[in-house]
Amino acid sequence: MTVADVASELRTIAASFSEELLVARGGAAAHRPVAGKWSPKEVLGHLIDSAANNHQRFVRAQQTDALTMPGYEQNHWVSSQGYQDADWSHLVALWTHLNLHLADVIARIPPSKYSVPCTIGGDAPVPLEAIVVGYRDHLHHHMAQIRERLRG
Repeated sequence: MTVADVASELRTIAASFSEELLVARGGAAAHRPVAGKWSPKEVLGHLIDSAANNHQRFVRAQQTDALTMPGYEQNHWVSSQGYQDADWSHLVALWTHLNLHLADVIARIPPSKYSVPCTIGGDAPVPLEAIVVGYRDHLHHHMAQIRERLRG
């Protein structure tokens, strides 16, 4: 998987997955499978947070020779933003447009910046290219989770 592949795939996913999500009713999207587990709304909110955090990483890594960024406490981010109580179609639109924008940002990363070492939180440094591909893999993981919970 290349950086260019990720940009292209994000455009496709943003179009197709958003249509899939909009078919779901708000009640199903708000249902938590068990106490303490995120509802589909909250998982999508987490993906919005992931897009926002990775946007910073993708842009900032291009202006330096090494990037160090904080991690983020995902449960705090999800609960503090009230995704559980948010309008489903609003969340879908926000997620869709963030990912379309990320696809454009990713497509513009110069290949000379793919190897910029990025340190996130306390993790070992990894090249920017790995962060981009990891974003795609993380997205796929949570898309499957949302699909499963909407069927549930």
